[in-house]
Amino acid sequence: MNRRAFLVSPMAASAQSILERKPPAPGERIAYGQDPLQFAHLRVPPGKGPWPVVINIHGGFWRAAYDLEHNGHLCEALGAKGIATFSLEYRRIGNPGGGWPGTLDDVRAAALHLRRIAPAKRLDTRHCITLGHSAGGQLALFLAAELRWIRAAISLAGVADLRRALELKLSKEVMRDFLGATPAEHPERYRLASPIERLPLGRPAVLIHGEADDIVPLEIARRYAEAARAQGDRVMLDVLPGGHFELIDPQSAQWATVERRVLEMLRI
Repeated sequence: MNRRAFLVSPMAASAQSILERKPPAPGERIAYGQDPLQFAHLRVPPGKGPWPVVINIHGGFWRAAYDLEHNGHLCEALGAKGIATFSLEYRRIGNPGGGWPGTLDDVRAAALHLRRIAPAKRLDTRHCITLGHSAGGQLALFLAAELRWIRAAISLAGVADLRRALELKLSKEVMRDFLGATPAEHPERYRLASPIERLPLGRPAVLIHGEADDIVPLEIARRYAEAARAQGDRVMLDVLPGGHFELIDPQSAQWATVERRVLEMLRI
């Protein structure tokens, strides 16, 4: 992974500690498909279980340049709280089959595979939530909209409104690369993939966002929260000091809020 490629702005400088830090051991590698990128790292706390489980999805604007390694730190931190994590890798822009629709197909397939293996791995999928950062926040909300057994979704600096992301030209108009079209060309792709267009979610959602995030603007989280509440969803928006990456760093001051929300959503 080219971790320095993440550091695209002065606000991202605070991310260097998490992106440059040596990742922990990955846990058990579990394939959920035939492609080499269709796998997840499963970390299970010691003991008998069954354990509540977080489906964790890394960000990187859906691009092949970024992978799941840096997310190992937050998975380890959640494991210390008695929570199993299933951290997903998936085909991304630049990988064969990545983008539309392969990326969406992969995260859905991974979650369904998790449910199949849950009894053997001592996982309690009655207490299962999604947690995603940046592009992973979009995928976490997408999965919760797709699979009704997921209890809740937590989006960390997530891209929750894909039309607005295109209007803002985030990451060099990455939406054109991800969905292969504009809303005018293929509106059905945005209706399926954009979390704000899948409302009401019908389950709790938490959006946690840095007030100074200049990679995914806070405006996007606020738009989603307002639209979700208008449709009767239970949605919480935590606006925290700082930028884009502190939310996935267990050594940051912001991590306490992330951890608390995960525990609340799992209802431990």
